[in-house]
Amino acid sequence: LLFDYAEHDLWHIIKFHRAAKQKKQPVLVPKGMVKSLLYQILDGIHYLHSNWILHRDLKPANILVMGEGPGVERGRVKIADMGFARIFHNPLKPLAELDPVVVTFWYRAPELLLGAKHYTKAIDIWAIGCIFAELLTSEPVFFCREEDIKASSPYHQDQLNRIFSVMGYPSESDWQDLKKMPEYQKLTQDFKRANYANCTLQKHMDKHKIKADTRSFSLLQRLLTMDPIKRVTAQEAMDDPYFKEDPRPTADVFSGCDIPYPKREFLSDDNDDKSASASKTQQPPPPQQSQQQNIGVHPQQPIMEPAAKKMRMQQNQQMPPTQPQVCKFLCLSIVFLL
Repeated sequence: LLFDYAEHDLWHIIKFHRAAKQKKQPVLVPKGMVKSLLYQILDGIHYLHSNWILHRDLKPANILVMGEGPGVERGRVKIADMGFARIFHNPLKPLAELDPVVVTFWYRAPELLLGAKHYTKAIDIWAIGCIFAELLTSEPVFFCREEDIKASSPYHQDQLNRIFSVMGYPSESDWQDLKKMPEYQKLTQDFKRANYANCTLQKHMDKHKIKADTRSFSLLQRLLTMDPIKRVTAQEAMDDPYFKEDPRPTADVFSGCDIPYPKREFLSDDNDDKSASASKTQQPPPPQQSQQQNIGVHPQQPIMEPAAKKMRMQQNQQMPPTQPQVCKFLCLSIVFLL
């Protein structure tokens, strides 16, 4: 299967800005670009959710951005890597039984970390909130050094600690169903509310010069709401006042400006079992992160199985438009998902 080659992704874009920040040359992602990226991500996820599909693995490396070239939709976002995607209406069994551990740790919603079996599309919204915070600060908001990508249990004490260190420990009023979580007893054994009394998202973002009275912070709070029931939907987020103030979101996230970001590298697939002789006649290996299914324009176009495990490992361990134009930019494979 062939897809349009996306020259950029958010992992590399954020890495570019983080490197400048570490060199005492802070260059944040432009505000207009952040807004355009977020809007298109939300628009794509809204399309998925409207068709009863959860992505379940949203992270910067899975958000591709088209570059320049003949016939290329410059600056258009493509949501990739549908390997964990699932249909979620009327499931035959709880989603947690299909895949006990989903979503890369840093972008995993608290209900997943606490073992929720009947989670909803709210897990994708939490991941988008994490990506939004990372775009605003050039740093992963819930970075955890003890990340273990091979963990079989959904409960992860270090990741929960990182979330509470930023957000504070949720109260019963914040999250009414907290006590119903399968891992609640373990949570109460490992954590004390008093240890996080002074932790708030406002204080964390204030360190990055994102003030509480800004539209961006207000939307971030709605995306990173602890209670999944209270968490904003993709459509509600798209209607947020943040997108109605200048600069407005554009179909080209680069807004016609020069693109300073290097192109993604090429990477071969560790699972490529073709013989050496056969490989000589083959084309060069696909671009880096080609395991992320490049989601195109036509909904009926089939989706490829993820590949390039080496790049997935690297990404997991990193330190790390208008409505009519964008609404149908996803390519879904119902056959693959079923």
